[in-house]
Amino acid sequence: MPEELVISDASPLIALVDIGRVDLLRKMYQRVLITDVVRGEIHSELPEWIEVSTDYEVQQYQLLCLELDAGEASAIALALKQTASRIILDERKGRIVAKRLNLKVTGTVGLIVKAKEAGLITSGKVVLDLLAEHGFWLSEKLKRQILARMGESENE
Repeated sequence: MPEELVISDASPLIALVDIGRVDLLRKMYQRVLITDVVRGEIHSELPEWIEVSTDYEVQQYQLLCLELDAGEASAIALALKQTASRIILDERKGRIVAKRLNLKVTGTVGLIVKAKEAGLITSGKVVLDLLAEHGFWLSEKLKRQILARMGESENE
C-alpha cells in the first residue's frame, strides 16, 4: 500500500459508495481524509477509516470559494496544507484549480484505472458500467480511451 494520503471531494466518494466500491480507497491509500464540509455533502454512511478533518486554512478556503463550490474549496485547502497528498476531484473546474496550485490530482476514473493496474478489480468495464448506471457520466470517446488503457474493450 502506498505511503500516500488521499483527500477526497464528495462526488468521488458518493460514486464509490453508490456502487459498493469505497473499499478500493482503503486498498489503495494508507489514509483517506475528507473535510467537515465534504462530509456534510455526503448523505450516506461512510466507513470509520475515512477521517474527517478541519485542519485547513479558513482564509484559503474562503478565497477558493470565490471560484469553486464549498466542498471542492475545502478539499483543496486541506490538500494545500497536507504536503504529501493526492486529491480526488471529478469536476473540471476544481481539477484545473488544483493543478494550478501544483497539487497531485486524480478522479474517480483514475482510481478505477489504478485499481485495475494493481489487480484490485478484474474488469474496469464492469465498474465503469456500474458508475454509469448510478448517474456517473463519461463521454463514449473517453470511455473507449480508458478501456484501451486498461487493456479492455466495450465488448468484454
